[in-house]
Amino acid sequence: MPGDDLDEVWKALSDNTRRSILDLLRQGPRTTTQIVEAFPHLSRFGVMKHIEVLRGADLIHTREESRQRINSLNVVPIRQIYERWVGRFEELWTSHLLRIKEDAEAKAAPAQMKKGSKKG
Repeated sequence: MPGDDLDEVWKALSDNTRRSILDLLRQGPRTTTQIVEAFPHLSRFGVMKHIEVLRGADLIHTREESRQRINSLNVVPIRQIYERWVGRFEELWTSHLLRIKEDAEAKAAPAQMKKGSKKG
């Protein structure tokens, strides 16, 4: 599907640090400084680059309050990925797993019957 409008979201989610930033924002909005402080192994510039990628993918919304920038998670693109990729395959996998369960139970039933008949 060329030109998939979720390409930027996938690219943003491909990086572990960016996913960690999103995990942090799941707990609630954070100032940019709070996000930077949560990643002491990275430079402020490095964290800011990750935040910009997440903003570009619309995964983070930022608002300014006086001299601070407050960042919050936008779950809409993640929901779109779920609906586009996970939701469509969920039914397929559910039917496969149900079939495996039924096959296993069918094979187990004769063994259970043999054990039950020996007790009597």
